[in-house]
Amino acid sequence: MNLRVEYRASLSLVGTVIRYLSVPLLAPLVVSLYYGESVAPFAATILLAVLVGTGLERLDPDPDIGAREGFLMVAATWLAVAVVGSVPYLIEAHGIPGLVAAVHPESTLANPVNALFEAMSGFTTTGATVLGDISFESHTRGVMLWRQLTQWLGGMGIVVLAVAILPQLSVGGAQLMDAEAPGPGIEKLTPRIAETARVLWGVYAGITALEILLLYGMHLAGPALGMPGLAPNMTLYNAVAHGLTTMPTGGFSPEARSIEAFSAAVQWVIVPFMVAAGVNFALFWGVITGDPRRMLRDVEFRTYVGAMGVIAALVTALLFAGAFVAVAPASETYDAAYLSAVTTAISGNLEPSLRHAVFQTVSIVTTTGYASMDFNTWSAPAQYALLFAMFIGGSAGSTGGGIKVIRWVVILKSLRRELFTTAHPDAVRPLRLNGRALDERGVRGIFAFTLLYLVLFLISTLLLFLDGTRLPESFSVLETMSAVAATLGNVGPGFGVVGPMGSYLGFTEASRLYMVFLMWIGRLEIIPVLVCFTPEYWRR
Repeated sequence: MNLRVEYRASLSLVGTVIRYLSVPLLAPLVVSLYYGESVAPFAATILLAVLVGTGLERLDPDPDIGAREGFLMVAATWLAVAVVGSVPYLIEAHGIPGLVAAVHPESTLANPVNALFEAMSGFTTTGATVLGDISFESHTRGVMLWRQLTQWLGGMGIVVLAVAILPQLSVGGAQLMDAEAPGPGIEKLTPRIAETARVLWGVYAGITALEILLLYGMHLAGPALGMPGLAPNMTLYNAVAHGLTTMPTGGFSPEARSIEAFSAAVQWVIVPFMVAAGVNFALFWGVITGDPRRMLRDVEFRTYVGAMGVIAALVTALLFAGAFVAVAPASETYDAAYLSAVTTAISGNLEPSLRHAVFQTVSIVTTTGYASMDFNTWSAPAQYALLFAMFIGGSAGSTGGGIKVIRWVVILKSLRRELFTTAHPDAVRPLRLNGRALDERGVRGIFAFTLLYLVLFLISTLLLFLDGTRLPESFSVLETMSAVAATLGNVGPGFGVVGPMGSYLGFTEASRLYMVFLMWIGRLEIIPVLVCFTPEYWRR
């Protein structure tokens, strides 16, 4: 059969990305050297990345790609980097037989499925975890930093980064970035697509550095200002770790209690950075180039901020009124003492009610996945508000996951137009966004994507729920729905056992593999991956 897709060209470019993945692996290697830990997980992975990448590059020394090859290259790249990214976890748990002893053989990541789950969750910035114990007693600092670094690399996009720094990808870069970028499309900010990629990554890196400086600055300034409780736990390591996972809307934390481990001041400081991560980065470019009002004029930005404001206000009112469960079930991620403490501290108190409501709303809408407290303690109405927030998503062109605000804006405008044209059948009323008429083909594409997303959510919920019935203790419908929404939308935590202080270890191995698939296709907006599995894609 004659294939229409030049797969060798696609795989050659995948090899280039894998080979250059060896560069960021140097960071956790240096950290491991500093702390006197084994460097074998990273040295061996660097060698593997160089060898595999070089081998794939030889499939086509001078690759030339079109739109079809772009889809395959992007889909295969994200799968490949997750596979390579899982190797440090496996070596930490198993060592290298005959060469290097295992460092933490008790690690849950000794299971290859779990290692792939954690790596895919990292690169796709999902934040769902299968780590049984999140601590430096169970994992080295180097491995924990690699876990955060995978999210930072995946946030703005592996392929966008490659287009920015590799000359061989600048030709055809537009197709690659469109296939990878979150949202209906990526805005070209400069005449050359490689320059646009560099601008996006420059803004991303700059805001990341600012957050790291602020967080660590609070830690240093606290004692000097006579405020030792300002940020006592925000060491340099923690500041870097959380800077690397906030802007990509990732949510991995080296602290088992996520952001609950830090002070109220730290929680408030992280909120605006989560908000920024969910904003279209093209709007930041407008601010930098002297057009700050562009952000305020943008209908998606206003809807994004407004939606978070409404949900946060609702949750604030619920928490202030004491919207917590009455009794701590034996199988939950919290106990009676914790429930009593948070209920007493939050109910009837405005600041903690507002802080936790705003923090969790922003965290879920932007798909960051951080937790300022265990929201499993919240009552059903407050939890369902967060479940609804999972489907909103960040802005197009941001690092956020989910369906995306822009799609909901277009859908609502379309419904409003349908009502108008029903009453005025002869009227011609094009959809407009920020003063520009939208192409009807693009509108149909938004409806098709949203329908596909919701159908996939429902089918996946059914599959995981049925698979869970094989376990001694099956999952509730809410737990299963939240697990699917959290992995497909790259949110991270769900409810119940997969809540912010829980993990996905309770699911069967088959379900965890399926959720790896959901994270993969969710990060790439479903269609660029699924199209590669259709016969029509491959035929001439």
